[in-house]
Amino acid sequence: MDATSVRRAAPARVAVTLRMVLAIAVPMTIAHATTPLIGITDMAVIGQLGSAALIGGVALGALLFDFIGGSLNFLRMGTTGLVAQAMGAEDREGEATALWRSLALAAALGLVIVALQRPIFHLFLLAMHPSAAVAEATDTYWSVRVWASPFMLANYAILGWLLGLARARTGLALQILLSLVNIAGSLVLVLVFDFGVLGVAMASVVAEAVTFLACAGLVARSLKAAPRPPLAAIFERAGLRRTMAVNRDVLIRSLLLMGTFSLFMAMSARLGDVALAANAVLMNLFLLTAHVLDGLATAAEQIGGRAVGARDRAAFARTIRLTVTAGLIVAGVLAAMWLLVGPAAIHAMTTSPEVRAASERFLVWAALSAVTGVIAFVMDGLYIGATWTGTMRDMMLASTLIFVAAQWLLLPHLGNHGLWIALNAWLLLRGLTLWAFVPRMMARQFPAPAAADPAATG
Repeated sequence: MDATSVRRAAPARVAVTLRMVLAIAVPMTIAHATTPLIGITDMAVIGQLGSAALIGGVALGALLFDFIGGSLNFLRMGTTGLVAQAMGAEDREGEATALWRSLALAAALGLVIVALQRPIFHLFLLAMHPSAAVAEATDTYWSVRVWASPFMLANYAILGWLLGLARARTGLALQILLSLVNIAGSLVLVLVFDFGVLGVAMASVVAEAVTFLACAGLVARSLKAAPRPPLAAIFERAGLRRTMAVNRDVLIRSLLLMGTFSLFMAMSARLGDVALAANAVLMNLFLLTAHVLDGLATAAEQIGGRAVGARDRAAFARTIRLTVTAGLIVAGVLAAMWLLVGPAAIHAMTTSPEVRAASERFLVWAALSAVTGVIAFVMDGLYIGATWTGTMRDMMLASTLIFVAAQWLLLPHLGNHGLWIALNAWLLLRGLTLWAFVPRMMARQFPAPAAADPAATG
């Protein structure tokens, strides 16, 4: 048996510490927080042109692109879990194989999106029913930005690979590069060269392409001395099947997640314009909370996956304790912060007295969502890292069905309070059900060693 076989049979134990958790969580929290800056800048730049149709066109085009990107973000999450497990098993070839499989899938999906860009756009218009002027602006934006799809998906895969290797600072640097190039490009192309909506879309394509080139150079340097997996290993049937199964489960989970938030906003619209606007304002606070908690989820994903790869039950259990404890503390701080500064944040986001009053009336529910949602965020990370994605998918489906039933029952009697109660119940239930399954999943993942046979030992 060679040295590699020995290492894979008995990988080193994973020493899980709070410092390790924070080394991943903090950079990724910052990286997640930079994402909204792109949309804010695009809106601000287009807003300088003084056309409501152009603003609406960019908003709808970005919504379509973000929906596709959010649906296909499994290329990031699934890759992180698979690479982390290979890292824990000290399988360098496995780390590279997981990356190349994800890149191949990213290329295929990117080309499909580009090829089907017109049908996708027309289906989106049928769903949105915008005015002719907004539809024209959206078409201009989408027709250009869609070409960023292959680069964006490849960047997802490479970011997932980096996070799987616990290289969160490098991931942060790449996210900052993406944001800065996008923001600078929008400012120059729109305000200097007067390209309008076309300029905003071109800036996004350039940003994704530049980031991909940086990622490609990084991958080339990192894998230069690593074992090169043969093409047959990359497209090996069992490995591909596992990769596709993980990605499929995360895709279904993401679609249910986005569907729940879409239903929440649709039900808000039925309560009237003021309730809709208030909930939109409060959802911004929730999304900021989510970006912070996503950092901890990423830490749980990488370290938990690494512990699974190393077959280290104690390290996995310690990962749960540290990330859940840190998450509860952070969630408590966030909830208290929103209760304290939430009114000021609301006043900064809207000047309407009615919307301000309604937002402050329901602020407590948005603040509480940090506490009710924290376990779900951390458990999502753990389950993806351990590739327990089938159970994660099933619990998301069950929780979403309960949300649908809860809002249907509560909305007629409690109005917007009932809608927020249903959302918080959905968050809490999703976290608790995943947590409840952890002992069973751990027993399967880390089976107890069989007792020695007395007859065999003499």
